[in-house]
Amino acid sequence: MAEKFVSMRNLKFLLYEMFEAESLTRYPYFQEHSREIFDLVLDTGMRLGKELLFPCFSEMDKKPPEFVNGEVKVHPLVKVIMRECGEGGWIGAQAAYEHGGQQMPNLIMSAFRCIFSAANYSAAVYPFLTTGAAFLILSFGSKELIETYVPKMFAGEWQGTMALTEPQAGSSLTDLTTTAYPTDQGYYKIKGQKIFISAAEHDGGANVVNLLLARIQGAPAGVKGISLFVAPKLRPEGGKLVPNDLQCAGIYHKLGYRGSPITQLALGENNDCRGFLVGQPHQGLKYMFQMMNEARIDVGLGAVAIASAAYYASLQYAQERPQGRKVTSKDPTQPQVPIIEHADIKRMLLFQRAVVEGSLSLIFQCAKWVDLAHVLSGDEKDRYELLLDILTPVAKSYPSEMGILSVSAGLQCLGGYGYCEEFPLEQHWRDARIHPIHEGTTGIQGMDLLGRKVVMKDGRAFMLYLEEAGKTIQEAKGLRELAPFAQALAEALDKLKRVTGHLTGIALKGEIELFLADATLYLEMFGIVAIAWQWLAQAVVAQKALAKNPAEADANFYQGKLFTCRYFFGYELPKIEGLAARLLTGDGLTVAMKQEFFQD
Repeated sequence: MAEKFVSMRNLKFLLYEMFEAESLTRYPYFQEHSREIFDLVLDTGMRLGKELLFPCFSEMDKKPPEFVNGEVKVHPLVKVIMRECGEGGWIGAQAAYEHGGQQMPNLIMSAFRCIFSAANYSAAVYPFLTTGAAFLILSFGSKELIETYVPKMFAGEWQGTMALTEPQAGSSLTDLTTTAYPTDQGYYKIKGQKIFISAAEHDGGANVVNLLLARIQGAPAGVKGISLFVAPKLRPEGGKLVPNDLQCAGIYHKLGYRGSPITQLALGENNDCRGFLVGQPHQGLKYMFQMMNEARIDVGLGAVAIASAAYYASLQYAQERPQGRKVTSKDPTQPQVPIIEHADIKRMLLFQRAVVEGSLSLIFQCAKWVDLAHVLSGDEKDRYELLLDILTPVAKSYPSEMGILSVSAGLQCLGGYGYCEEFPLEQHWRDARIHPIHEGTTGIQGMDLLGRKVVMKDGRAFMLYLEEAGKTIQEAKGLRELAPFAQALAEALDKLKRVTGHLTGIALKGEIELFLADATLYLEMFGIVAIAWQWLAQAVVAQKALAKNPAEADANFYQGKLFTCRYFFGYELPKIEGLAARLLTGDGLTVAMKQEFFQD
């Protein structure tokens, strides 16, 4: 198995050279931190990844959770991982000091989570699902809820989850039927079912705290009637934990991502599942979207991390595996060359690196905006929140969809060995397949981007995105070597604006179904352009660094950045031409297609 799953050199390039993480310490919230502290966080993440998570990567896949007598048995290391993350303060690291946190920047913790997920994605979800759930309680819960649940969650003793999906509703939250019945005892009685809930039952912790959506009896129909509740597996009562009438009805057996159980929950079968309202009634979806937006970016991060592990596994194999000779060599007595010497292998490796490092750059861009939105106010805060709004579906979907293709390219580099269990690529491919589904399918993200984010506030978010990309273009134009790429990105943005104007014009005519019919293709086009922007930004930093005559190792790293940028602009960016042609046609093919026409 490959020994490397993520590049510390690239993480530090992005954190310090691209996004200037140290600049965040100028703000009071982060002022206690420094480069030395950030490096310590990264080093600790890498140590835990190598020593704790990575060694059980294959074993957690081969020995998945088991459902025994109504309980889920998980790998014994889950309890160790949760304890380590709790004792180290990593679950609540971004929380304020008064809540037991470290006020660590999201940018730094995104790098930390990337290391964990690259080492073992299934293992990484346990602590970081808990982070998201705890932060929902911190943000909107009462003092009593915070004091009751958050310390145990941050300590890694209690698991946190997000319970949205129901059998009859799927991704359509409008159709939720789980009901909360008011009582005069300070809680609601919950009845219903939830499915596809990650880690909602397991023996790796003493309790599970579910953040779930339900309708209060008599609430308005649709999403406006949804409220948010804490519904623990065991509820604190009289100084002890007692069962809360929340049963695991079973677990799903999955293609990949096998180390974490995906559960089905039955709530209130004995009329005693108590739910504790978070915030105000009927505001649940609004509250949950805080966690969902962060979770969507983290899904993209998880996809990048898996693709990173696959890239380094295939890179190592390509460097070590001798096969064939240069196509220019006609002498069969000459020794074989490593397959990395073959152009097509280099093409596949470049593709993987372009996807991994381009996607990670976009996610770190979003992570820094999260930090800036947290510490700023007024127009500046609004700016970064709007930028996050428009790029969240892209940061979730591009890495998720392209990560699968990236891992597939890595598998192809190994040939037949890639298809075998003795090498990690086949597991990475299976693990990666969940991400276009998790936290809203790619189709949902496309409709969110085109139907909401692009047009919101009269297109303000879209214009801010164009401004940000425009700054990079202007900087790149000042560097002779990068001027052609700056021009190419400018033309791509113009094409994106043209397509956006065409589609919004359809919406203005009231043809909403036609407007959204190919939203997924629009998302794909938008994603390619966004990653091109990030690659141009990386190339600017690399080109300036090379001008300072760095040491050989650094020079090779920066040259690798420039070659990968060239690859993306030469091989990936041109793909928007076909997408634009389709999107500008607007013939409504998929709208006009009838169900009957699928019949044999």
